[in-house]
Amino acid sequence: MTITYGNAPCSWGTIEGWGQGIPFSTMLDELVEAGYTGTELGDYGYMPTDPEKLWTELSNRNLTMLGAYEGVFLKDRTAHAEGETRVLRTARLLKSVADLGDPAWQPFVVLADEHSKDPERFQNAGHQNQDSSLSEAQWQVFCAGAEQIARAVWNETGLKTVFHHHSAGYVETPEEMDRFLAGTPADILGLVFDTGHYLFGTGTNVADQVQEGLRRFRDRLWYVHYKDLQPEVAAEVRVRGFHYQEAIGRGVFCELGRGCIDFAAVHQTLQDLGYSGWVTVEQDVLPGMGAPKESARRNREHLRSVTGI
Repeated sequence: MTITYGNAPCSWGTIEGWGQGIPFSTMLDELVEAGYTGTELGDYGYMPTDPEKLWTELSNRNLTMLGAYEGVFLKDRTAHAEGETRVLRTARLLKSVADLGDPAWQPFVVLADEHSKDPERFQNAGHQNQDSSLSEAQWQVFCAGAEQIARAVWNETGLKTVFHHHSAGYVETPEEMDRFLAGTPADILGLVFDTGHYLFGTGTNVADQVQEGLRRFRDRLWYVHYKDLQPEVAAEVRVRGFHYQEAIGRGVFCELGRGCIDFAAVHQTLQDLGYSGWVTVEQDVLPGMGAPKESARRNREHLRSVTGI
């Protein structure tokens, strides 16, 4: 399988409980019109939760379901059981839809730390203070929760789980990614590498760090998200101390090709690493920001121009 491009509801303003701006049917229609052939689920309940209804919506548009994001506050041991229940609900839906469609592709459960819950991490997204990282005891709780949930997903559904490093969470910087991966088993937990979150999390706008990051984490690289980073906005966020939601609202994750990430170089690095599969474009926007369909189209055209795909 060669690299194939999907998109996600967050590019249309449906983003982790921060609002649902556009109906799912419109979003899927526009995603197809913009040139993508896969989608993620988005917030649970945004798309139909009846597997046959959801599969019909996808198959009518020749779309593949790629996965679903679920955030769990893994630092808190008491949140693990509720998080597992919620993640399993999503995993069952994904598995049921997959079983109705192409058996050659199984969607990912995209597990993340529930970001933005810690006020200090929320305030310092893109320029985290090392002192705000987890203690060794907290890392053990955090990693144990992630492993517990991933094993529950695998045991019940046979789906694989990828962890999403994320701005304003406890796994944001490359060093925190290293620590998390060192504390979790490689057979049950992979990594979804997000280009924009990775570069923002380095605290710099040095674009080739994205390629270095892909090589650094190659052994756990199971899935990829494409975001671009607008360097002037990122610099302003760091200098003026804007919190994470303000950074999103100011467009820190901009259209592909309008930031500092070289997606031709990223694509070449993925090819060099032997990556094949889906890449999901995510241009995080808050509800009401911009013109999602046109942004998605321009993002797709940029990828076609620099990768030939």
